Amino acid sequence: MEFIFSFLPFVVIIGIMYFMMIRPQQKQAKETQKMLDSLEKGDSVVTIGGLNGIIDEVNTEAHTVILDCEGIYLTFERRAISKVVEKGSSTVTSTEELGNNRPTDSAE
Repeated sequence: MEFIFSFLPFVVIIGIMYFMMIRPQQKQAKETQKMLDSLEKGDSVVTIGGLNGIIDEVNTEAHTVILDCEGIYLTFERRAISKVVEKGSSTVTSTEELGNNRPTDSAE
């Protein structure tokens, strides 16, 4: 009987450590994995290094993403994405929506 009471404080401490340290970490890891699984083309993201970009391509087989950083395309591991800043809406594809790069004919 004394044997059980002598180990009871250790069991209680281990239980408290589980609910205070291990379980929140597992919950955060699940949320991060869910965020990485939901990455799509057009999402605005930030990498763990602080680089901002828009996802141009997601390769699920190689676990990589290609980011468009103002015209420069960089390949990153999916796990290098720290957070999604803004979920991408429909991507603009037609030239009518994009406009053109010609100067307007205005008199100065």
